[in-house]
Amino acid sequence: MFKNKNEGRNNLCGDKIRELRLANSTKLSQRALADKMQLIGIDIDKNAIQRIESGKRFVTDIELKAFSVVFEVSVSDLI
Repeated sequence: MFKNKNEGRNNLCGDKIRELRLANSTKLSQRALADKMQLIGIDIDKNAIQRIESGKRFVTDIELKAFSVVFEVSVSDLI
């Protein structure tokens, strides 16, 4: 039985998060993004950002909302 059938990925938003992170005028590093997330109360580190972007880690709804706040986009834009 398959864990999920989304081309082996554990999230739908990782590619978009990476795209937004690199499209930012300052081209945020994964560490800088993790720092911004921590400033709004989400305990996440650089390694977790890397796993999210590569599709190896699930993203909680709370984290998804926080990413939308950091990037100033809607949650649906991330999916």
